[in-house]
Amino acid sequence: MTRQTYAMRALGRGAASNAVSRFDRLTRTEEDDGWDAGEALPPLRTEVSVEVPRSIITYNKSPDLPFDRSINVYRGCEHGCVYCFARPSHAYLGLSPGLDFETRLIARPDAPLVLQRELAARRYIVAPIAMGTNTDPYQPIEREYGITRACLQVLSDAGHPVAIVTKGTLIERDIDILSDMARRGLVRVGISVTTLDARLSRLMEPRVPAPKRRIEIIRRLAQAGIPVRVMASPMIPALSDPELEAILAAGKDAGARSASWIMLRLPREVSPLVQEWLAQHYPDRAGRIMARLREMHGGADYESRWGQRMRGSGPYAEMVAQRFKVAVKRLGLQTAGTPMRCDLFRPPVLPGAQMSLF
Repeated sequence: MTRQTYAMRALGRGAASNAVSRFDRLTRTEEDDGWDAGEALPPLRTEVSVEVPRSIITYNKSPDLPFDRSINVYRGCEHGCVYCFARPSHAYLGLSPGLDFETRLIARPDAPLVLQRELAARRYIVAPIAMGTNTDPYQPIEREYGITRACLQVLSDAGHPVAIVTKGTLIERDIDILSDMARRGLVRVGISVTTLDARLSRLMEPRVPAPKRRIEIIRRLAQAGIPVRVMASPMIPALSDPELEAILAAGKDAGARSASWIMLRLPREVSPLVQEWLAQHYPDRAGRIMARLREMHGGADYESRWGQRMRGSGPYAEMVAQRFKVAVKRLGLQTAGTPMRCDLFRPPVLPGAQMSLF
């Protein structure tokens, strides 16, 4: 298969290649074997496998994250954002962080039952759970599987706080659950808006709702009384970061209460994928973008040090941070998330278990 033919199969996807994971000893290349009859191969289709998880709550001790536990009911993400920092996690499954990440997905239909069991454990101590930290809980396959909604119902029934990050319109389907949780102080939502430029969005996040549609998500959630944060993430230097103030203003006008931003991150396999994307779509500024990113990470494409990885350092990073600070103050946006209650939590009663007398 020639590179051109492979690129045609990847139309509508974020990544342009499918290099093997860093754990594979062998590499994979596409070569013309001489048997090409000139027939176009079909485009890559999304494949979904099912996994039965032993646990669903993942704990972390990262000092620069505002949560210590999270839930991811899917592995991989059909949204296909070329910049997604979660792509390297697909390598642990023996799959490519490239096109495999957005076409070979894994669903975990038993996640609600496993979550219920973990919340019911005697040793469990309640604290806000994050959803959407590694892959989007409202990516397109959620329409068929409904795992995110089922998990939300478990959390709502238990009075458990949850923070959600998404780009997906499917979250509007769950406004009934979310608005009820919001009235009890149990939920907050972050909507990621990377750009207001529809063309740029389609190129770098091909299966994500258009920017205007994401602003409308903010509006609909806010009208339902759900606390919403507009997340200007990631900001790409010399490409999307000039839009920072406009993104924050659009979010505020739609009803967002708070805001945040993160600079583009290029861990492991993400760097070559993004550089390949830049060379294809923005060759005139690819060098300048990479120069700014390396400038913010001590000459490397990425530095994973706590406190450094989200924002970078140096004059350019400081300039963007100052612009954000001025903009949120002018717009009256908060930077801290809306506090959530933990005192309403009641462990789920598992089937066959004795109910509490009090």
